[in-house]
Amino acid sequence: MTETSLETSGTAPRRRREGRRGGEAGQQAKGIAQLPRRKIRRRFPPIEIISADEVEAIHTASLTVLEEIGMDFMLPEARDLLQKAGAKIEGERVRFDRHMIEELITTAPENFTFHARNPENSFEVGGSSMTFGTVGSPPNSADLDNGRRTGNHADYRNFLKLAQHFNCIGFISGYPVEPIDIHASIRHLEALRDMSVLTDKPFHAYSLGKERICDGIEIARIARGISAEQLEKEPSVFTIINTNSPLKLDGPMLRGIMEMSARNQIVCVTPFTLAGAMAPVTVAGAVVEQNAEALAGMAFTQLVRKGSPVIYGGFTSNVDMKSGAPAFGTPEYMKACIVGGQMARRYRVPYRTSNTCAANAVDAQAAYESVFSLWGVTMGGGNFIMHGAGWLEGGLVAGFEKFVLDCDLIQMVMEFLEPLATDQDSLGIEAIREVGPGGHFFGAAHTLARYEKAFYAPMISDWRNNQQWLAAGKPEAWQKANQLYKQALTDYREPAMDAGIRAELDEFVERRKREGGAPTDF
Repeated sequence: MTETSLETSGTAPRRRREGRRGGEAGQQAKGIAQLPRRKIRRRFPPIEIISADEVEAIHTASLTVLEEIGMDFMLPEARDLLQKAGAKIEGERVRFDRHMIEELITTAPENFTFHARNPENSFEVGGSSMTFGTVGSPPNSADLDNGRRTGNHADYRNFLKLAQHFNCIGFISGYPVEPIDIHASIRHLEALRDMSVLTDKPFHAYSLGKERICDGIEIARIARGISAEQLEKEPSVFTIINTNSPLKLDGPMLRGIMEMSARNQIVCVTPFTLAGAMAPVTVAGAVVEQNAEALAGMAFTQLVRKGSPVIYGGFTSNVDMKSGAPAFGTPEYMKACIVGGQMARRYRVPYRTSNTCAANAVDAQAAYESVFSLWGVTMGGGNFIMHGAGWLEGGLVAGFEKFVLDCDLIQMVMEFLEPLATDQDSLGIEAIREVGPGGHFFGAAHTLARYEKAFYAPMISDWRNNQQWLAAGKPEAWQKANQLYKQALTDYREPAMDAGIRAELDEFVERRKREGGAPTDF
């Protein structure tokens, strides 16, 4: 008897299943049919919905905001660096000369490699590349068996296992759900150890004070089994720097930039500009604010260390003006997503965007808002896609079924981006000749040689006719997703880790826990 990898949080019984793996155990034991691990590339230019002149108008307006209004930098050491570089400081307010901003961002790299402990999972960030990460940072999780619940360690570990199992997921965006049952002072230590052990894909460390970000950098180094010198040559961990929109960068975020950029690790500057709430109600105005805040953060990374890797983050959407709740997967979100890509390419830096929705359940709304988000992400030139799988309720919930649904959608994007073969055989002239007028191609030699792999085979969509579907009990997409996430956890295998590296990782984590981890009072 073999035990499944489905961990529990006390809300459901632990499941067991019997049977051998491989073909002898039947179709289910063969594992979920999914696309192989693949580097995703966009093989066509991103679309543009504003002109080059309009891009420059947004750029100029953003520089005016930074020059005339300024931005609050709430860390004294950061203001000292900025003052030495020529910025005007009044209290916490920093005003930038526009030429200073433009000069600083020219040293940011156009692309770079994000290194994983498994080299096969390292990937390029920038250019035509696209990589999708997990959902990150929801305080709650949910599935159809146990409903919506506060984030916990068991669910957190299960999401990591899903991230490892599904090939279309390239990195861990943060905590896929917050493990709130671990004390905040040591949560990052336990969570980062889990990321390093349960997956061999690159991951995120939170900029929530010096201790947490420095521990994250060191855990990434240990997990890869490399020296501090090699780490500085090979970016191995990333952090998200969220501005406190409008026009503010707090101390922990700035400390994160200073620690990460100084070590040549990846910083993704992402303003959280919701039109009508934390930004002007017009999409253009919200993008101006997003762009100003992103420019200030990116410029600061280059002031800390020229050439350090930085990503332009876009997260502009709108709110429901009736309730104030964030809205995602909207026409406004798609426009902002595509314009954000145009701005990132204007500065020749990689672009981060997200797969989002505002749905409260795994329903039609969840699907179509995510599809619209993915359309904006793909056509807008996104390179580094946060919240790729599992996002629900505007980011308040990580959904197990939604995770699998999103993986199916991401795989569809992957297949859409594969080049269309137009060689002589693919053109099918001989097949047309064989069938001739009025026939059908089901039995054609050309079809029989290719039918098994001719088209994308979805993990969730049900293509049976109505009679077959009724006979099968009328299964719906959410039910299939529920089955698949459980099967993925059953089939999960922990990636190998060198025993010496694991011992060093455990020693570091346990020592830092004894030292108290990170302060929780500021």
